[in-house]
Amino acid sequence: MSIIVPGIVLCAGRSSRMGQPKALLPTSTRNETFIGRIVSVLRQGGVDDVVVVVGPGTPPLDGALAHENPPPRVVVNPSPGRGQLSSLLVGLGAIDRPGVGGVLVTLVDVPLIDVETVSRLRAAHQRTRAPVVRPVQKGRHGHPVIFDRAVFDELRCVNPDGGAKTVVHAHLTDAVEVAVEVDGPFLDIDTPAEYKRIFNRELPPLSGTCRG
Repeated sequence: MSIIVPGIVLCAGRSSRMGQPKALLPTSTRNETFIGRIVSVLRQGGVDDVVVVVGPGTPPLDGALAHENPPPRVVVNPSPGRGQLSSLLVGLGAIDRPGVGGVLVTLVDVPLIDVETVSRLRAAHQRTRAPVVRPVQKGRHGHPVIFDRAVFDELRCVNPDGGAKTVVHAHLTDAVEVAVEVDGPFLDIDTPAEYKRIFNRELPPLSGTCRG
């Protein structure tokens, strides 16, 4: 029987280095945004239940997610300043239910994840039930990352300063690494310069006054 592994997209940061909300930035594809692409890729990769964790100042994502049927659930982390782990735990609370065997976690900062990588990570977790499953390329580790249900309590109890990386490091010997040739899972886009380099375009003008 297939193990249920929902997905969490962490999208509650302030995007201070980018200067505007990353979730709504366009990719190189017409009318496609970071968050819209990520959710679509997760769904195509077999992740049916997707939760997007936003902060109180994140602009509405309805337009960017309108093509998804049904749309992902959007939940608010009221205190994203406590760190990325706080958003992960808000998402974990939203997806955890009887029958869930793990959770796939990714970042809005990494919009170029691909369907094949998502599918291969899910298959590796289904096959091994390893505590941590993550993509690797030439020693680099990227996203998404799958945490098995066995480490949910560890995530809930870990020191926020170390975050989820503490759990990853605690399971280096029994984690599963999936070799990936494409670059998308390892491209973390945080600044205008990185955006321009990867998409070969300038940032769009900032519309409105609401920033994430």
